[in-house]
Amino acid sequence: MTTTEAAKTAAQDNAATEGLSSGQGFKTWFRKHLVWVALAALLAGLVTFLAISSVAGATDTRRLSARNPAPDGAMAAAEILGRHGVSVTPTDRFEETLDLLSKKDEATVLLFDPQGFLDRSQLEEITAAADRVVVVTPRLRTLNGLDREIRPGGVVPEATQVIEPGCGQEDAKAAGRVSAQGSVYSGPMVCYPTREDGPGLYAASADGRVIVLGSRQLLDNQHLALEGNAALTLRTLGNNADLVWYIPGVGDISASHSNPTLNELAPRWLAFAGPWLGLVALLAIVWRGRRMGPLVFEPLPVVVKAAETAEGRARLYQDSRAVVRATENLRAGTLSRLARHLNLGADATTEAILDATARHVAGPAQELRFVLIDFMPDSEGQLVQWAQQIERIEQEATAR
Repeated sequence: MTTTEAAKTAAQDNAATEGLSSGQGFKTWFRKHLVWVALAALLAGLVTFLAISSVAGATDTRRLSARNPAPDGAMAAAEILGRHGVSVTPTDRFEETLDLLSKKDEATVLLFDPQGFLDRSQLEEITAAADRVVVVTPRLRTLNGLDREIRPGGVVPEATQVIEPGCGQEDAKAAGRVSAQGSVYSGPMVCYPTREDGPGLYAASADGRVIVLGSRQLLDNQHLALEGNAALTLRTLGNNADLVWYIPGVGDISASHSNPTLNELAPRWLAFAGPWLGLVALLAIVWRGRRMGPLVFEPLPVVVKAAETAEGRARLYQDSRAVVRATENLRAGTLSRLARHLNLGADATTEAILDATARHVAGPAQELRFVLIDFMPDSEGQLVQWAQQIERIEQEATAR
């Protein structure tokens, strides 16, 4: 081997040795810092999860929310309106809604307040600031604050599948028939009536600035594609370039609005009659307590005689007119005693008891079967007579 070849071989050996040493050093370092590596990986996963959650936080689960992609949401309608040049701005606070309306010349407000959080003054402010207010399935309180001319008129019959426009309003005529279940309303302008000249799914004020849609199914993702639901929704909400999608929350409840207390609801005379009634009740308690006498203490457990228990149960049957139940109990007791007296055992059948009894009782076997098994009294008088018959049969059978 030449000097050059020896040098090359030595260099290769040194490189291999250094690589092996580096690999062993990394393994040693990894084992030494394994806990810190695991914590760093856990932290990185947590940061990734929070980042994904923040991105997904743009969606919510509220019904008819413009950010809700679920079947009961309305993201599809909001997306389609946006593609047609309508600026859709979701909001869930009253102050934010008024601020948005103040910055826009003409805007439509979609109001969905199923809990009735807004009061009359808040509704009047929204109506005054918006060019058009489209309210979905409003409560009576909401209707009173928006337009007194629009009133509830019932519900769509369950058997109704599609509803024709039935009016001359442009949006309804262009949309055609719709398919939805919900409430119907009456007003100056009514479309999609469930009967001729009756209330409908679509009701509007005389000036057309307040529109009521009686069904969430006209807007939600699940039913938007049915019949003319999408056309009616888009034409109703897309008349202006700006749409404020407002779903009120608990924070929008007016602080001045509160339910009356019991003191406010109670009549004035109750302030004088209440103490007097309390005094009368106290005197009645003292009177009845003195009349009944002092309490008698009896050591427990209390032993109740079997005869008293049977008599008490019989009185309960008598008070409730339980003829059938009393008959069944008397029949079961008689058969059980006959089986025990005739040494038939606890598991003896009815036929065995009848056969053994027939040998100890004078009379036809068929008559014995009718009295003990088949007969069912219809009245208390028949029950008493039947009870006397089975008692005589039992006495005769046990006497021999």
